[in-house]
Amino acid sequence: MTFEQIQDQLRKKKFSPVYFLHGDEDYFIDTISNFFEREVLPEAEQAFNQTIFYGKDTDHLAVLDAARRYPMMSPYQVVIIKEAQDMKSLDKLQSYLEKPAATTILVICYKHKKYNLNSAFGKALKAGAEIFESKSLYDNQAPDWIKNYLKDKQFQIAPDAANLLAEYLGTELSKVANELDKLAINLTPGTVITVAHVEDNIGISKDYNVFELQKALSQRDVLKANRIVNYFAENPKKNPVQVVISSLYGYFSKIYMLHWVKDKPEADILEALQLRSAYFLKEYRAAIRHYPVQKLEQVIANLKTYDLKSKGVDYDATGKPEGELLRELVWRILH
Repeated sequence: MTFEQIQDQLRKKKFSPVYFLHGDEDYFIDTISNFFEREVLPEAEQAFNQTIFYGKDTDHLAVLDAARRYPMMSPYQVVIIKEAQDMKSLDKLQSYLEKPAATTILVICYKHKKYNLNSAFGKALKAGAEIFESKSLYDNQAPDWIKNYLKDKQFQIAPDAANLLAEYLGTELSKVANELDKLAINLTPGTVITVAHVEDNIGISKDYNVFELQKALSQRDVLKANRIVNYFAENPKKNPVQVVISSLYGYFSKIYMLHWVKDKPEADILEALQLRSAYFLKEYRAAIRHYPVQKLEQVIANLKTYDLKSKGVDYDATGKPEGELLRELVWRILH
């Protein structure tokens, strides 16, 4: 099932006896789990008919005992296992999957990774549970996800503002959602969110951000790149060096990849680089004229080196301000 399908079923109160939520994106799992925890039962019934376990602190016997109880003055009860990846005897719930209680909704939250559904327990899950795999977004999916998230809150967002947020916040959806919630609190529903709103409420500058730095580096615009880096150096909390380096690594990796796929059909190139449209491809095509393969290999090596330095791995960098490390890195990229 997809995230949207599960949400639709839950809103319509169409419940299955067992749900298995797994995958590497915590946000979707937490959102579904929170719905079961807060919305399925009235608050007055939760004390009697809702049980929450944590994987590392429980075993299958405790879960089975809870799941096989009858609800009190309610058509069903809810049993949730959080952090199920830490439950050593999880696979011993197989017998329950084969004959689940009709009056229990069992929700198993297996986070941080995909479960092997080809195992014996996995096959039992496929036969007796609703399974949702929570996948991380690709970079090119983040702007549309931001647009849809805000739409649910009665906001629209300009494409350049969505791109700026996606570039700055990345694809860790819990973090993205948190920032979007802050933005929504300060604006009136129905507002079309612009770059100016993002700058005023989240603190991302429309002129001094990673997105603009990438563009300046791709064009080998030394003056603009240095101006942005100096701004970053003066505002290190808003622009942590590790975040900047991570974004640059992803960006230059795509430029490097483009060298090897540039002669393929445009649709194949967009898929390889995880770009949403040919509009964004223009910038990468311009960049490969300034960055041949050998230079890109040097750039990527420098990014790895300065990432380690920023984390204190290189003793020569110990105590050196983040801004100074970033200036050095950008100088090496441009020269």
